Amino acid sequence: MHNTNSPFWADDNDIAEVMTVDELSELGTGDVAYIKPVKAGDLKEMFPDVPPLEDELTLYALLNADGTPILLADSRAAALANAFEQELEMVSLN
Repeated sequence: MHNTNSPFWADDNDIAEVMTVDELSELGTGDVAYIKPVKAGDLKEMFPDVPPLEDELTLYALLNADGTPILLADSRAAALANAFEQELEMVSLN
């Protein structure tokens, strides 16, 4: 019997075939983004070409849904403005 509190497809035994891992990881790519405050000392992983900066300086990374960096800004407002210019849907992560 179908549980009315769950989606119609949740009772399907083949639910793993609904979406592959690759499809799930690409969900929102190019359309959805988030902003993450980052200390300058931690930037080399995301932005290998970043010039030397004061380690305690906080910058704001605009990241694609899959975590791919889009840009680095000196303020949250600048990162958000760029997201709106690119018509990205912003999400909040907890």
